[in-house]
Amino acid sequence: MNNITGHTGLTALLGSPVAHSISPLMHNESFRLLGLDYVYLCFDVNEETLPAAVAGLKTCGIRGFNLTMPNKNKIVELLDELSPEAQLIGAVNTVLNDNGKLIGYNTDGYGFMQSVRDAGHDITGKNITVMGVGGASMAICAQSALDGAASVHIFARRTSRYWNRTQKFAENLSAKTGCQVCLFDNDDHTALRDSIAQSYLLINATSVGMVPDIDDTIIKDTSLFHPELVVADVVYEPQETRLLREAKAAGCQTFNGMYMLLHQGAKAFQIWTGQEMPVSVIKEKYFSVK
Repeated sequence: MNNITGHTGLTALLGSPVAHSISPLMHNESFRLLGLDYVYLCFDVNEETLPAAVAGLKTCGIRGFNLTMPNKNKIVELLDELSPEAQLIGAVNTVLNDNGKLIGYNTDGYGFMQSVRDAGHDITGKNITVMGVGGASMAICAQSALDGAASVHIFARRTSRYWNRTQKFAENLSAKTGCQVCLFDNDDHTALRDSIAQSYLLINATSVGMVPDIDDTIIKDTSLFHPELVVADVVYEPQETRLLREAKAAGCQTFNGMYMLLHQGAKAFQIWTGQEMPVSVIKEKYFSVK
């Protein structure tokens, strides 16, 4: 890391929990490699403390920050402007402080689709099942539809506070892209079985299975897995969640959220600095499979 001085620009991650994040490693190493006078720190901030945290960071002149769970939706109401993709998704994971104006972006969808390509897959014309209706889910659904998926089936608890918002999101996304985007209740086991049976890709876009709750999984019934199914998990700590482990045992190809993190971070890095992250170097140093 570069020496921190009174001129060092601040970037950060706001979420809870964040102690496991490798974002500081990849951003700080990128700053060092490119000779940029910035530092990236993590702050444990939840939805209740987010408004005060954002106000304080803005006052202190932060250059920009990332949002992770559970803050990607709450942050929207605290910003001055949204990029087109953030408006479509309704969630933000990257904020730029442009001379006191906070502008929200969403790089999650871009990052996820880059990770799909890294894993050797193509979702064009394919059916996709997505678990969850948080910020990561909405970004992935939107990018999947924009990139040519035939259908995107979203599953969530009907009691979720985001249910009505997601219904409107699905209708809007279907109308704009021609992709069939539908919302289903998690408790509709018949719909879930049928959707996964017809899907090329199943995505866990929730935090279920993340450290410390590593024995949990979003899919309890392993009979839903089939060898033609690709299973992705946005969780990357642990690298192999229970979901991925059980899917692999059923003959599925799997990949985790590590490369999604890398590519969404690279996009955020470019937004803040105007320069390209040295992705190949960072990938080799911090994202190799253990």
